[in-house]
Amino acid sequence: MTDHLDKAPAPLLAEAVDIARRAGSLLREMFYQPREVGFKGKIDLVTDADKASEALIGDLLAERFPDHELLAEEAAGGRVPRPESFPPYLWVVDPLDGTTNYAHNLPQFCVSVGLLIDGVPALGAVYDPLRDEMFHGGRGLGAFLNDQPIRVSRQVALKRSLLATGFPYDIATSPYNNLDNFTRFCYTCQAIRRMGAAALDLCYVACGRYDGFWELKLYPWDTTAAASFLPEAGGVITDFAGKPYDPFGLEVLACNGLIFDEMTAIIRQRSTGEDADAS
Repeated sequence: MTDHLDKAPAPLLAEAVDIARRAGSLLREMFYQPREVGFKGKIDLVTDADKASEALIGDLLAERFPDHELLAEEAAGGRVPRPESFPPYLWVVDPLDGTTNYAHNLPQFCVSVGLLIDGVPALGAVYDPLRDEMFHGGRGLGAFLNDQPIRVSRQVALKRSLLATGFPYDIATSPYNNLDNFTRFCYTCQAIRRMGAAALDLCYVACGRYDGFWELKLYPWDTTAAASFLPEAGGVITDFAGKPYDPFGLEVLACNGLIFDEMTAIIRQRSTGEDADAS
C-alpha cells in the first residue's frame, strides 16, 4: 500500500455521509420491529437488518459510483486476504457494526462507510442512528462529529486513562484471544469498556471519550472509516508493534498519542514476558 494521498475528495465524503445516514435510518426503523436473527458462525450473528442495510448501501454506491468497487461484510462472508493490488476506489462497508448488540436490543451500534483510494484509507462516515451522531472526515479534510471539529483527549498517563477493547469470536478456542492483554490493562489503566462496536470505539478515541483502544482479529469494514479520520483528530493508529495501520491486518491500536508508548509496552509483554515495571 503506497501512502501518497494528501487530501481526500470532499464530494466523496459528502456522499459517504449521506449513504451512512440513509442506512442508519433504516436500522433505526428496524430496531423497534420484530427481527430475524441467524448465525454465520458458532456465535457470530447476522440479522435481517444487516442484510437490508448492506443491500441499500450497495444499491446507492452502484447507482452513484458504477466504476467503484465494494467490500462489504455480509457479501464477503468472513476474513478476506489483503489484495495484491487495489482498485482506484474501494468502498469498505459494515452495514451494521454491533450486530450482537442490535439483536439483543442493546442501543450501541452503527453504520460504517469507508473509502480506500489506491489502498489508502481516505475518508469515512460512521453513523450512530439512535444517538443521531455522525462521525466523519478524511485525509486533509478534518474530523467531525455532527459537523463540529473533534479532537483526541489530552490525557498523558495510562493509569488515568479510559480504554476500550473487544474480543474475537473464537475467544473460546484460540489462545490469541486478547484476555492476556485485557488482564494487564486492568491493572495499569483507570478503567476499560467493552461495548461491542469497534467502529464507534475508534470514533470515541477520535473525539476524546476514550483515551485509547486496542483489539485483534478485526476486519477492514470495522476500522477503515474511522481510521481514515482519527489522525485528523490528532490520534495515532497502528498495529500492536507500532507499525502503520493496515485495514487487512489482525491488530489495531489507537490512542491520543500521549499514552502510545505505555500501551505498546503493556502489549509487548505478551511476547516477551517482561515485567510491567521494566517497561
